[in-house]
Amino acid sequence: MPPKSPGRPKGSPNKVTSLLKDATIKAAENAGNKAGDDGLVSYLEDQAINNPSPFLALLGKVLPMQMVNEDGAPVVLHHTTIYEAKPDWAK
Repeated sequence: MPPKSPGRPKGSPNKVTSLLKDATIKAAENAGNKAGDDGLVSYLEDQAINNPSPFLALLGKVLPMQMVNEDGAPVVLHHTTIYEAKPDWAK
């Protein structure tokens, strides 16, 4: 029988990660309350305006990975890129 590996059991929450998440949300709420009265929402609105790149990265992580229509069917996106052909002499 192999020796047990140290650490938390598989599937159990990480206490440090949970504490850090809670502290981060509380800090954002406090910052938002200083800017307005909506706490976390005020803070995130401010970040969306003043720091759009990191905010959009966060948004990409919290949006659902698969988008569906009202009827539940998957949304299909088609992307087409058209390049203008260069004349032979421009190559």
